Amino acid sequence: MIKFGIVGLGRIGQVHLQNIQQYIPDAQIVAACSGSEQSLSFAASAGVKALYTSFEKMLKETSLDAVIIASPTALHFEHLQLAIAAGVHIFCEKPIDLTLTNVLQIKDLVEESGIKFALGFNRRYDPNILKIKRALEENRLGVVQTLRLISRDPGPPPMEYIKTSGGLFLDMAIHDFDLARYLMGSEVTEIYTTATIYGELPLETVGDVDTAVSILKFENGSLATVENSRNSTYGYDQRVEVFGSKGLMATKNKAEDTVYSADDQGFHSTKPLKFFIERYKESYLNILERFVQCIKNNSKPEVTQYDGLQSLLISLAAKKSQIENRTVALSEIN
Repeated sequence: MIKFGIVGLGRIGQVHLQNIQQYIPDAQIVAACSGSEQSLSFAASAGVKALYTSFEKMLKETSLDAVIIASPTALHFEHLQLAIAAGVHIFCEKPIDLTLTNVLQIKDLVEESGIKFALGFNRRYDPNILKIKRALEENRLGVVQTLRLISRDPGPPPMEYIKTSGGLFLDMAIHDFDLARYLMGSEVTEIYTTATIYGELPLETVGDVDTAVSILKFENGSLATVENSRNSTYGYDQRVEVFGSKGLMATKNKAEDTVYSADDQGFHSTKPLKFFIERYKESYLNILERFVQCIKNNSKPEVTQYDGLQSLLISLAAKKSQIENRTVALSEIN
């Protein structure tokens, strides 16, 4: 049995806790840390016995094999340093940190420590994405020429969250940039991003936007476009299209149900699933199952600190491109 601790019990932290407690028989969360009494009560109701408000104290007082870091992004650097020093394996929610200096430091510390480190880019483990990835690995689409990613949220998060999350590029689009790297099997060399604000939040006061389009160029010569929005009135819009020399593969949105109706106005169906927790439910379980297997089999995680570094570089380059209105090479980010 692999003994986990968890720090951070917000939406995604609670998803991870429930997945391990209910669906992964080889693992158990035995300790939880949060500054919220309500969150700790939730952990207790899920069978967690050791409850803490101090992550450092939790690491010192409990015997753990691994930890899940699902705390706010601003706390990741501190929590990662403590976990690495404790010698436990780490599953960390993205991003590692908002600054390149801190991400490079964590990358070096992880590599020196020998622990297993996995980053929570869960969309790679969505069954639909895995099917496309297999097709690409089997060369069924031929040479990939263009990749299109559409990612639209039904609404923006609160301003208080936006202020510390890194904004649209480092909090939202970073998922799409990682997915583009994963599907393309190549690194991004340059990016051009243009963006604007359509919603009512005063995002300009924190240097953020709610709508962006990015064009990515890869080392292999292929191109990708990433469309991001936080104003999707019809629901959570998540689509992928890969176009190659032998054909095309694409995903559709997952709907609330498969029922449709028809009348004199045409055909009608339901909205896409509400948001990311519902849409990517399977992927959150799949990524944790893979991490547990890595620990059991002493194998390397598939999404590592290196992927965290590369996705951050793309996100920072996108932001720089948007501000300066020009194509930015990733080599410029330092």
